[in-house]
Amino acid sequence: MKNLNYNHLHYFWAVAHEGSLTRAAEQMNLSQSALSVQIQKLEHQMGHKLFERVGKKLVLTEAGQIALDYADTVFKAGDELMSTLRGRPLASRQVLRVGALTTLSRNFQLEFLRPLVGRSDVELIVRSGNMRDLLAQLDAHAIDVVIANSAPPRDVRSTLRNHLLNEQPVSLVGHPRSDKRQFRFPDDLRTEPVLLPSLDSDIRVAFDRVLELAGIRPIVLAEVDDMAMLRLLAREREGVTLVPPIVVRDELETGVLVEHCRIPEVTETFYAIVQRRRFPNRLLGELLPGDKATNSGA
Repeated sequence: MKNLNYNHLHYFWAVAHEGSLTRAAEQMNLSQSALSVQIQKLEHQMGHKLFERVGKKLVLTEAGQIALDYADTVFKAGDELMSTLRGRPLASRQVLRVGALTTLSRNFQLEFLRPLVGRSDVELIVRSGNMRDLLAQLDAHAIDVVIANSAPPRDVRSTLRNHLLNEQPVSLVGHPRSDKRQFRFPDDLRTEPVLLPSLDSDIRVAFDRVLELAGIRPIVLAEVDDMAMLRLLAREREGVTLVPPIVVRDELETGVLVEHCRIPEVTETFYAIVQRRRFPNRLLGELLPGDKATNSGA
């Protein structure tokens, strides 16, 4: 195999960042056809297509995203060399792009990322969004992994791989009771108001099923789809709140809130969702428990 032509790589790098052959050609003072030929030569040498055309846009393939990551490193290394020689060295860093559901517990996100947090050689980019948007970014290779508390919808699962990360209990928490009376589940929910996750939450569906079987219609103070907001409301409002204890871990440790009871047969499951890729981000190997990987197509 011939040595990599760094001129070709630089042309590719410029097009990838511009997102347009025309703009990159103008910036580099080349004809569009000449620039296209250089990209084709690089693709031929690498043995992979680096771009695909979607409508009028050039979109990176998986191999293209990998090539761009390395190209960023190569050209950043040039900047680091110049900075070092000028007495202002820069550190080389690996990048991991993580997508997290907007509603996901911040405490759980931190626990997932903890092995990489604070490392000088790692740059973490965390983006929040809904499942559809995050899976679209995953498909476009814009992020490396999605962490969520539910598996992807069935119509998109065939290209995805789910890693079961954890399964957390779900509890009713609230302020300490002045009368020290023990909470009786589910009977006390006939009179005790409750803060709940939104109706599209898996734990809410399971909780409603438990109460329905018990013949109880709860007094609902609020329905919240953001765990961070649910945590704040649990601290501010009377009544009880349905959450996984990890969401209010700090409040439980300090005694601001107490765990009144665990809800039987109701749990929250956490997944890491990745694309089946020939070139996975190596940092994922430090986060994902391979022995719990599940084939999403099964």
